[in-house]
Amino acid sequence: MPYENLLLEISNHVALLTINRPQALNTLNPATLSELVQAIVEVEINPQVKVVIITGAGEKAFVAGGDISVMQPLGPLEARDVARQAQKLFNSIEYSPKVMIAAINGYALGGGCVLAMACDIRIAAKNAKLGQPEVNLGIIPGWSGTQRLPRLVGKGKAKQLMFTGDMIAATEAERIGLVDQVVAQPELLAVAQTMAEKIAAKSQITVRLIKEAVDNGMEMDIDKAFAYEADLFALCFSTHDQKEGMAAFLEKRPAVWKDR
Repeated sequence: MPYENLLLEISNHVALLTINRPQALNTLNPATLSELVQAIVEVEINPQVKVVIITGAGEKAFVAGGDISVMQPLGPLEARDVARQAQKLFNSIEYSPKVMIAAINGYALGGGCVLAMACDIRIAAKNAKLGQPEVNLGIIPGWSGTQRLPRLVGKGKAKQLMFTGDMIAATEAERIGLVDQVVAQPELLAVAQTMAEKIAAKSQITVRLIKEAVDNGMEMDIDKAFAYEADLFALCFSTHDQKEGMAAFLEKRPAVWKDR
């Protein structure tokens, strides 16, 4: 379907979802949030899409946060509704059965940083800047930033970033675990596409079970997580792809996946 604030392209089983508001540094207004909800559903139900890359238009910003001009006049109940809408969107990305890759091409601030954190993998251009500067606006990172950031970088570093509102460079973000890879700006989308196509070529039922094991297991105590992992491991042995993958290994040939 056509979108006003997004671009969606699909090739080689990879969807490239671009937030297309470069004149506003790709900030998230209510209309863009709603379109993102629709776009995530669209790629999830499309059997041709196995991996999704999320990026921003232009070279300045991935997403520079929420649209402050829209948020400034909100009352408490309206602000809570917007926060819950954003949290629900980011949860749908984190817990999507499809792999989500953030290609961070510039500023990833506030809600933009949270959007990147909701993705499975974060690749950043060297010029990217990341942070949770909401304290400078008299608000907290209320779109799930106070919960996602410490889970990625630890409580102390997360508090430091949120208390100060400082932006950090992509290389520092990689050092603390906020991003997973840093590349030159011109190479960003090519690197993301290559990684996405590599993942898309794997058994998707296996990739999905890995994602479930990691994401759900991280919310359990370690003994329950081990039991959950063992259950998912056992479930693999009910699939065609486990039989095919092991047979291909023993026969020294490429596997032919059926994603079931």
